[in-house]
Amino acid sequence: MKNKSLHPKISIIGCGNVGIRFAYALIIKGIAREIVMVDIDRKRLEGEVMDLSHTAPYTSPVNIIAGSYENIGDSDIIVITAGKNQQPGETRQDLVNKNVELFKEIIPKIQHQAPKSIYLIVSNPVDILSYVTHKISEKPYNEIIGSGTTLDTARFRYLLAKNFHVNASNVHAYILGEHGDSEFAVWSSAMIGGILIKDYSRICNFKEVQDFDKQFRRIFEEVKDSAYKIIERKGETSYGIGLALTRISQAIINNENTILPVSTLIEDFYDMNDLYLSLPCIINKNGVQEPLKIELNDAEIKNFKFSANAIKKIINKISF
Repeated sequence: MKNKSLHPKISIIGCGNVGIRFAYALIIKGIAREIVMVDIDRKRLEGEVMDLSHTAPYTSPVNIIAGSYENIGDSDIIVITAGKNQQPGETRQDLVNKNVELFKEIIPKIQHQAPKSIYLIVSNPVDILSYVTHKISEKPYNEIIGSGTTLDTARFRYLLAKNFHVNASNVHAYILGEHGDSEFAVWSSAMIGGILIKDYSRICNFKEVQDFDKQFRRIFEEVKDSAYKIIERKGETSYGIGLALTRISQAIINNENTILPVSTLIEDFYDMNDLYLSLPCIINKNGVQEPLKIELNDAEIKNFKFSANAIKKIINKISF
């Protein structure tokens, strides 16, 4: 007799560094009651599951399974981190082509086993692969979520907090658009403690933050360069995205109506349509309950359209 799943149930497809960090964060946070892990390297996966399972005396009860696609049925969320890495000499388009072909293979397998689950896409380029997943699966857009700029926004909030000497939880600001080189900061609505950032600078009289434009450019460039700097030093990034995925999963599982900047289907936003990019979205048990079409200033609208057109060019090249 087939064992009945425990819920909440989260399945992870692709258990490299990102998938493992995510699983570890899920266990520590006590969000899932069952975690199914699927990876092509079965031997390593079994070792990881054994290691994670030995945290049991110090965490909430969770059943961790080194499984296959056959085990992912009736998952609440399926998180897809599987993907090819860019090799020396390869272009970004080469990487796109390889991962699109991979998704053509794995998305039908996932959908066959778990057609009603919410799919959370992490593999890069995440906006393209979220769109591809939406098209291949024909699932409603709200059930296909890209991790998008959730991590970029976390980096942004951290750097602003460091610059202004406050707790990062008191900073409310977004990086939106592509998770990649064309992303942009929404400075017009960035706040600290409910005060617009330029006003906060004047009120607090921080000498080091008086040259707004110079400081803003420096902070944004540091956000964009963060991944490159981390990869240069340690070869990959995984802790930040692991916790970002945990936060998104928590909002879904707990039906929180939490607003997070995730990649979602763009329809009729500043004349852009039919692509995935990050906007602030209300996240609950339905996935994306609603994207928030926030007001942008003229420079931000230009940046958004630039980002959208960059993604559109890639979508056109892969004929989706």
